[in-house]
Amino acid sequence: MRSIPLHRHTAIVPLVVAALALTACDRSEQPDASGNFEAEEVVVSAQTSGQLEQFAVVEGASLTVGDTTARIDTAQLALERRQLEAQRGVLAVQRQEAARQLESIAAQREIAQRVQERTTRLFSANAATATQRDQAERDARVTAAQWSAAKLATARLDAERAVLDTRTAAVTDRLQRATVRNPVAGTVLATYVRAGEIVQPGQPLYRVASLDTLTLRAYLSGAQLARVRLGQAITVHTDGEGGLRAHTGTVSWIAARAEFTPTPVQTRDERTDLVYAIKVRVPNPDGALKIGMPADVALPPARVATNP
Repeated sequence: MRSIPLHRHTAIVPLVVAALALTACDRSEQPDASGNFEAEEVVVSAQTSGQLEQFAVVEGASLTVGDTTARIDTAQLALERRQLEAQRGVLAVQRQEAARQLESIAAQREIAQRVQERTTRLFSANAATATQRDQAERDARVTAAQWSAAKLATARLDAERAVLDTRTAAVTDRLQRATVRNPVAGTVLATYVRAGEIVQPGQPLYRVASLDTLTLRAYLSGAQLARVRLGQAITVHTDGEGGLRAHTGTVSWIAARAEFTPTPVQTRDERTDLVYAIKVRVPNPDGALKIGMPADVALPPARVATNP
C-alpha cells in the first residue's frame, strides 16, 4: 500500500477540522416548540335577502372600520315601508275619530248619571214616577256601556298602532342592514360572491383579518409549561433569506387542559404524548409574516433552584 507523505498528511488535518467546524456551525439547536401563524379572521355575511347591487371588495384590499363594502337591493323593502306608513296614517285618522267619539259619549254618560241621580231623588220624594226612574237608570247604563265600548275601541287602535310601529321599525332595520359595512380593519383574504347575485341572510360575503399582529399557535410539553406565563415576552424565529429571523412576541393564551399531539407523528410513543397549546401574538408591522407560515419558539431557560 502506498503511504501518504508526512507533509500531505499535515495539510489534510486542518481541512478536516475546518469541515467539522462548519458542520457544527450549520447545526442549529432544536427549537423548544414549533407552530404556524394564524390570524383572527372575521367572516362578513349578509343580514338581509335580495340582489347584490354593489360589491366593492377585492382580495388583498385593505379595509377600515365602517367602509361600505356591499349594498343589497332594497326596492321591495322600501315599498313595504311605504305601505306601513300609509296604514299608520289611516290608523291615526281612525284614532282621532275614536278619541272624539269617546269624548262625546263621556259627556253623554255624565249627563245621564246626573239625570239618574235627580230622578232617583224625585222618586224618593214622590215627585217622579217609577217609569221615569227606570228610564233614567236605563239611559245611564246604556251610555256607560257605550263609553266602555268606545274606550276599548280606542285601546284596540292604540295596539294596532304599536304593531305597525314595530313592523315599520323592523323594515327600517332591514333597510339599514342592506348596506354592509366592514366591522374590523384588516386585509380581505377571500371573497365569496359577486355583484348581481342573490344573497340570503347569513350568507358569507367575504373574509377579512387584521395582519398587523399574527398569532402563533404552538404546543409545549408539560415540562416546558413551567417556563411560560401569560404576558411573557418570547422569541420567535422564522426562516429568512439570510437565515433565521427573530421576532419578539407575547404569550396571550395558555391551554388549561392537555391534548394529544395534533401534528402528524411517526411513532406510537409520540401519539401518547400530551401537550399544551399556547398562543403568542407577534407584531407584523412590515407584513413579512404570513398566515400559515411556520415558526419556532425559543423559551427562556428554566430557573435552577438553589438550596439555601
